[in-house]
Amino acid sequence: MNLSLIDAFAKFGAKPGNRVRGLSAMAADGALVLNCSKAHFGHPSQGVLRYEDRLSREPADTRESALLNQHLTLARDGALPVRMIVTSIAAGERGTRSFHVRSDLIGKVVKFDGDHFIIDFTRREELRNTAVSGRRK
Repeated sequence: MNLSLIDAFAKFGAKPGNRVRGLSAMAADGALVLNCSKAHFGHPSQGVLRYEDRLSREPADTRESALLNQHLTLARDGALPVRMIVTSIAAGERGTRSFHVRSDLIGKVVKFDGDHFIIDFTRREELRNTAVSGRRK
């Protein structure tokens, strides 16, 4: 389902600082909600969807970049979950963006050095199965 940016953030209980260009927000449950560009995804291993980007890709003086820096730091230091919004740009329609949420995936900040960041997303049931397997050992 295609949503507005505000509606996509609201699906996770969050509100971006900028209604048009919001990059991140903190949800009421403490999770980081991240606005992801389709071009920055990869699959490093089976069952893992990796999002890798740099803050320096955005203009440094924007409020959105500063907020994303704060949010990534909080998520990394607090081992907070990361929720995903995916932004798509329609081919042939200049500037037309659509947003959808991936509520089936939950992410973790695996690297953030102040610029370069990597977030690995896995399916919720895989996380649950890993936790159950770990307790049986």
